[in-house]
This record gives sequence, structure tokens and C-alpha cells, in this order.
Amino acid sequence: MTFGSLEGKKALVTGGNRGIGKVIAQGLKDAGADVIICGSNEISLKEAALELGVQWERADFSDIENVKEMAGRILKDNPEGIDVLVNNAGISDDGLFVRQKHESLSKVMTINFESAVELSRALVPAMMKKRTGRIINITSIIGHIGNSGQTSYAASKAGMLGFTKSLAKEIARRGITVNAVAPGFIETEMTQKLPEKVVDEYKASIPLSSFGKPEDVASAVRFLASNDAGYITGATIHVNGGLYV
Repeated sequence: MTFGSLEGKKALVTGGNRGIGKVIAQGLKDAGADVIICGSNEISLKEAALELGVQWERADFSDIENVKEMAGRILKDNPEGIDVLVNNAGISDDGLFVRQKHESLSKVMTINFESAVELSRALVPAMMKKRTGRIINITSIIGHIGNSGQTSYAASKAGMLGFTKSLAKEIARRGITVNAVAPGFIETEMTQKLPEKVVDEYKASIPLSSFGKPEDVASAVRFLASNDAGYITGATIHVNGGLYV
């Protein structure tokens, strides 16, 4: 295999129909992987799958049973299992903690954290049987530093970090690595909606003085998915321009 090649590997990217997830899916496909993207919006999934030339599966990530059903379909179609799992699906529902409803917290935790846990639980046995596999969890700088108005989001991403470290230790002897990628401010639809003044203030706090690009995150994922990262597990790669060091 050439440097970074994923030829012959099957990869699953959650939330792969848009934003950072879509670019991650493209990067893995470019590396030679056979990619499946999944998300909740069927129209968006079909469009992204057609554009990228990949397969797709729909699931409502706020419904754990629905996620399990999707995992069952994927394993039925791929009896040897998935080689690379990228848990990227996520939402935020920002607001002051004292005004936040339990339903809001529950939805964020289910989509950002619990769905990743249950999907990993479904796919890990096949990895263990093959004694190889890569799990890459997309977390966030907010899970490390916190942020006012984002208690539920920060909690879900911090939970992913603990999950990453613990699962890495648990299944390392089966040849499976579990790592995280924690983006900082990345050029996405969300950051494009910020007022120019706010963007300038954020950039002034970043040592590299700019927002990152989705491709920066995708490159880190591609590396962790490859054989070149075979001796790295339980780690977090920070993609934030030096904002968190």
C-alpha cells in the first residue's frame, strides 16, 4: 500500500452528507476506500452520494433504535464489517443553561454522543474478529475549553473524549485503534453566518490568524484511518490553528 492508501477498506462516515463530514468522506474515497455516508436527511444524502460517488444509508440519529437498525442493514450488506468508522454526526442547540429544557439536552447528547457509542458497539465485534479497525471520533475544541451558552454541546463532546480514551484501552489488543479529531473554528456554513466583527475577533485569538478549512480536518482523519497511524490510539489531534495548546 502507498502512503495513506485505504485501498480495499470499507469506511462509514456519519453526517457525511454535508459540511466537514462530506469533505471527510471525499478524502477517504480519494485514498481508495469504499465509502458509505449516513445522515438523517434522505434528499441531502442522495445528492451527496451522487456527487461523491459513494453509498448512503439513512438513520435518525436522535433515535437510538433507528441507528441500531441502520447498523444491522450495513452489516447485512457488508458481512465482513466496516474497517473505518468516523463518528461525525452532531448538532448544537445553544442557549443559556438556566433556560435550557431537558428535551434539548437529551437530543444533543443522543445525536452527538449516544448514537456514536451505539454505532461503535454494533460495528466493533466484526473489527475484533478481523483483529483490525479504525474508529475516529470527531469532537471539538469546545469539549476541552467549554463555552458560554454551549453546556450541552460541550458535555457531549467531552463525553466523546472520555469514550475515545476508554475504548482505545479496551480493544487495543485486538488491533483496533480509537482516536479523536477536535476541530476549532472551521470555515463552514455555521461560521459563514457570523458577523464580520465577530469573525475578526475570533481570528485575532488564533495564533495562525485564520479559520481552518474542512480539508484540514479531513486530512487528520485520513491519516488516522491509514496504516501510517497504526501505533496511535487514545489520542486527540487538535485542528485549531494553535487556539488550544
